This record gives sequence, C-alpha cells and structure tokens, in this order.
Amino acid sequence: MALQLSPKSSKFASANNSESDEAVERSDNIERWARESPQFPSELGELAQPPRELYAIGRASALSKPRVAIVGTRNSTAYGERVTRTLTRTLVRSGVSIVSGMARGIDAAAHRTALEEGGNTVAILGTGVDVPYPVGHRHLHQAIAEKGLVLSEYPPGTKAGPGVFPKRNRIIAALAPVTIVVEAGFRSGALNTAGQALELGRVVAAVPGPIDSDQSRGSNQLLRDGAVLIAAPEDALALLGVSRPKTALLPPPLLPDSEQKIWDAIADGFVATDALPAATSLSIAECLAAITSLEIMGLVECSLAGEIKRR
Repeated sequence: MALQLSPKSSKFASANNSESDEAVERSDNIERWARESPQFPSELGELAQPPRELYAIGRASALSKPRVAIVGTRNSTAYGERVTRTLTRTLVRSGVSIVSGMARGIDAAAHRTALEEGGNTVAILGTGVDVPYPVGHRHLHQAIAEKGLVLSEYPPGTKAGPGVFPKRNRIIAALAPVTIVVEAGFRSGALNTAGQALELGRVVAAVPGPIDSDQSRGSNQLLRDGAVLIAAPEDALALLGVSRPKTALLPPPLLPDSEQKIWDAIADGFVATDALPAATSLSIAECLAAITSLEIMGLVECSLAGEIKRR
C-alpha cells in the first residue's frame, strides 16, 4: 500500500509545547548563505517554498557526507533512545551525517551520539541560528556548532513563534534522502517531517514499537501505511546504499570480570539481554552496566530487539 500522509496531518503548535525557553548565544562565526551561494544545499530548491537564505554556524563539510534524518518524539522512552543511539552509532561509523532538529528526546539522542562517535551531525533550528532551543540545550548547541553544523533560515536573534517548527521540518525532510522516525505519537512533529518528506518523494522509514506505547502509535501507523521497516541498523545502511567499514575491533588483553563474562557469553552471536544473567551469574544491573562499558569501548553492538553481539 502506498504511504499516504499529509504534512498537515500532524499539528505542531509551538505555543502548546513545553520547550518555550530560549536564550541567544552571540557568535561571530555566523555565515549567511544566499540561494546562489555554493554552500546552499541544492536539495532545498525542490521545496515549494525554499528558504531565501540560510544562516550557518559550524562546518559546512557536514553536508558533504551521505545524510539521513533521524527524528522522533520529545517524550522519548528508554527503548527509543537506545534504538536511536544504536542506529546513529552504526550510521556515523559508516560515514553518514545525521540531520535532526535539536529538540529534546530522540533528536537530542541522535545529535549527542553522533558527536560522541566523532561523526557529522546537522541541527536545523526553528529559531535564529544563535538561539539554542530549548535553552537547556545550549551546551548541545555549542558542541554541534564546534564539531558539526547548525542551520536556520531565520535571521540571528529570532525567537520561536507560531508555525516555525513545521517550516523547520521541511528543511530537515529536504536535506536527507531518507527520514527515519524512531518514536512518534499521533501529534508528534516527527509525523509532520515524515509527511513533508513524502511530498518531496523521499524515503520514509520507521522503527516498530510496542503497540501499547503512546510514543510508538504514530511510528507504528507509518509502518501500517507503508513506511519502510527498520528492524536492524543494516536496514538503514541499505536504504542509503552504504556499508559498514571493514575494520575489526579486537578486545583489549584484559577486561574487568563482569565485562569478560559478558564477552564470553556472546561468543557465538546475538544473545538476548535478559538471558545474560543466567549465562553469566551476574545480576541484570551488573549485566547492563557491563554492556554499557563494552559499548563505550566499541566492542559490542545491540540490536533493536535488545540482543547483544560482538562487533
């Protein structure tokens, strides 16, 4: 079935959202890209109403990589954030740049993971490029400005107002050939982004979630209506036509006891996280702590289903 979703099907009024705080961060490094500038992304010309200009802080080179938009609800769950980190980690290690809106929840998880991995990330704002939104993300804004790219069509100093976020979403949708919705309620701005991506002829994909989770109702609806299913990070790579780098990571010669037990237990491939306590004689809390440590070292990866294997 063809996926039918109007960008107007998800109303997103800034006046009703809890992220109304904003603060201006003055910068002497703001660039203005006119439509005829070489830095101005040509994809934006496909919009019915392309920006007349863009303001930028950061590295324009973040746009030179393959791009994917990762978006989702501000009211994210632990599952949604874990999936976002897993997808983002795999994508940036494969040379993909992550585009999102710097909102709370899924957007922030995608940006932060990309930065932690030393990858490229692009934040599209509905405020001036020097106005972190929400204000609690001023440090994230600064980090993206230093290591990635922050873009806005609004002049510096512009604060949030009615209708700015759907307009912002059209730029996210246009910049990436693939938009992945991780979690979205029925009124999530992520559905607005997905709808605008569809109107542009872009690929829309979604991660399945629990049928009794409000945060997954919108993303599950996308799948029901024909969005591409993301069941593993490899699905996202395939949509972009990229592959994992062919580098093998070996474990350090000595691992702490709990990490070593986990490492030994997953020698033969994917193992469900909830099966690890029985296999290792560790508590579930100890298993999760050890998995996190192994993930930070880049030695393991987790599937969207919560299984773990060696990298």
